[in-house]
Amino acid sequence: MMRKLAVVLALASTALASPALARDNAWYVGAEFGGMIVEDIEFDITSATSGTGTIDHDYGYDADGVVGYDFGGFRLEAEVAYKSAVVDSYTSTVGVPVTTGAGAGTVAPGTFDYAGGRSTALSFMVNGMLDFGDDDGIQGFIGGGAGVARIKNRVALNQRGSFLNDSDTVFAWQGIAGVRAPLTENLDATLKYRFFNASNVELVDFANRAYEGRFRSHSILGGLTYNFGEPAAPPPPPPEVVCSPGPFIVFFEWDKSDITPEAASILDNAVTQYQSCGNAQVMLAGHADRSGAASYNVGLSQRRADAVKAYLTSKAIPDNVISTEAFGESRPRVDTADGVREVQNRRVEVTYGPGSGM
Repeated sequence: MMRKLAVVLALASTALASPALARDNAWYVGAEFGGMIVEDIEFDITSATSGTGTIDHDYGYDADGVVGYDFGGFRLEAEVAYKSAVVDSYTSTVGVPVTTGAGAGTVAPGTFDYAGGRSTALSFMVNGMLDFGDDDGIQGFIGGGAGVARIKNRVALNQRGSFLNDSDTVFAWQGIAGVRAPLTENLDATLKYRFFNASNVELVDFANRAYEGRFRSHSILGGLTYNFGEPAAPPPPPPEVVCSPGPFIVFFEWDKSDITPEAASILDNAVTQYQSCGNAQVMLAGHADRSGAASYNVGLSQRRADAVKAYLTSKAIPDNVISTEAFGESRPRVDTADGVREVQNRRVEVTYGPGSGM
């Protein structure tokens, strides 16, 4: 049996399309088909003389259709599947009844390599799946399901008719593992392994003997899944960065050109705003109040502009984009009489943008 499973795995691996793109919070439908092997079905036969019967199978096929909903990381789906495998041989420890031919009656126990027939399983399952990996690339999944299955076995000895041709509906469960990948925005390719088990199958042959056994299979399936969810919307474009040209105004103590803590805070904000202004020119306009001589105040306002320039260059604004100009007391912010000390006139104004510093 393991040799057969290895062959099926090798053949199926050549059909791998790649794993699937999860579609969170969306419905999906899918269909799958692949190869299957059925483990030998061993029946306990109950009659006047009890014994056992074993069905060996050739390779079979497994097909299913699913409808599910993807919750994101977990999927819940309803599945209908059909499995079928041809009988290869039959072995019995008790006599086998036959219905036609010269030997109608009972055939002695033994192994019948010429036996024919088919074993099938029609199942209706509910599956739960856990997804692993990136949604936009190879993604693995594992899960399982439970439901009911209609198991049917038909076995005949060559041309002597079917001595067993019966079915039973029983509880079934399965384990699933696989991979999936996106082919388009909505279409995914899947490759998965399924172990299926249906126990306590009870059948009756034409001689009214009871058979009790189980149907167990291993399948490798490839398929396609269509997701009804829309692809994730692209992130909104970043807000347009607007250059804030200022002016940013810093004030000085009387007859001083030192940068105060309050002035440093304003200049730090000016540096942050400059980052949105590209390589704009920077104009520094120095001013003084009217408490000193006009010529002295021109020099004082230049020292204040130079102090601001030194601070800005220490914060990575290039020296070559900064221009300074000293206005002295000629452009007061608050008009005062000559000789009056006014803090709002002791200032440097920082301006960015086209034409600044020209």
